[in-house]
Amino acid sequence: MPDSLLDWRKEFPALDKSAYLINHSLGAMPRRTRDRLNEYADIWSTRSIRAWEEGWWEMPIAVGNLIGGIIGAGEGEVTMHPNVSVCQSIIASCFEWNGKRNKIVSEGLNFPSNLYIHHQLEKLGARVVTVPSEDGITIPLDKLLAAIDGETLLVSVSHVIFKSAYIQDLRAIAERAHAMGARVAADIYQSAGTVPVNVRELDVDFATGGSVKWLCGGPGAGYLYVRRDLWPSLEPRVTGWMAHRHPFAFDPEPIEFADNAFRFLQGTPNIPGMYAARSGYEIISEVGVENIRAKSIRQTSMLIELAEENGFSVRSPKDPAQRGGTVTLDVPNGYEVTQELLRRDFLVDYRPGAGIRIAPHFYSKDEELELVVEEIQSILGTRVFT
Repeated sequence: MPDSLLDWRKEFPALDKSAYLINHSLGAMPRRTRDRLNEYADIWSTRSIRAWEEGWWEMPIAVGNLIGGIIGAGEGEVTMHPNVSVCQSIIASCFEWNGKRNKIVSEGLNFPSNLYIHHQLEKLGARVVTVPSEDGITIPLDKLLAAIDGETLLVSVSHVIFKSAYIQDLRAIAERAHAMGARVAADIYQSAGTVPVNVRELDVDFATGGSVKWLCGGPGAGYLYVRRDLWPSLEPRVTGWMAHRHPFAFDPEPIEFADNAFRFLQGTPNIPGMYAARSGYEIISEVGVENIRAKSIRQTSMLIELAEENGFSVRSPKDPAQRGGTVTLDVPNGYEVTQELLRRDFLVDYRPGAGIRIAPHFYSKDEELELVVEEIQSILGTRVFT
């Protein structure tokens, strides 16, 4: 069937050399990103120190506004950071963990980096409660909601589970958390850019994500949304001079925080990372997440059908309303099969306890889905695994 989104393939050079189905891990680089990085080098080499006052200083907010347009945040409500681990650490550092309300509720299938940060807070008095998955794919919503009580300080959950692409009900989670007096931090890394997200409508207090995956922005450009009305009450311990109300006063006394989102910044930002990321954000906005989602549902449904026709177990939700942009297949000798697929330029990945993750994006061809399933069958039929 005609697919106008395939016109975008010419903007992504890597698509000419491989079956690019690893968008859940690393989105393809836009052709124009090279120009943006050259722009950064030209500005550094010609404007030197003047570049800070000519745009670099404001980039954590200006580039954050591009993300804000994708995730439903307002102007100036998103700040840019090196990665999600930094963003999650900033959030955690805004709270005291040694009181009675010291509980963090998360899910057992949360991305490990988030859980590592949560468990480190136990040294400060936090109690971490992770709600287990009963099937390795989903998290039971009723049990997650029941875990949120009057002693819960923070609920930190993924919007889309990284292993299975299961979509959690963030709105219901936020309603329960707020009723219990807790705050909600949503990791939207696996949703922003492929599943519609509106942080205001979801009523989350914080949202974190990065640019490596569906946003096609590459590494080194994480982002943090903080609900505007919370700003005056939050003073992160993970901080730096950019967060100061008067940073160029170089005051050695305890920090006086900026009254805007700059209060969530630290030291010198990753300027080249933000130059690299902008092209992906602009393209995603131009294509439209609603259009991306419609194609994603069609192609992931097609991939599930192809997998089941070939006898492969699917470790992602069958209901498209509960499924993000990835389909995980439980294939015998999945790790070894994945290595051979990579050798043959079929770009996918493998996660222990899940399987082979395959993720088309708006620029993917239907025939690539047919080919990757055929290739898996070919590998299983011709390789001897020991």
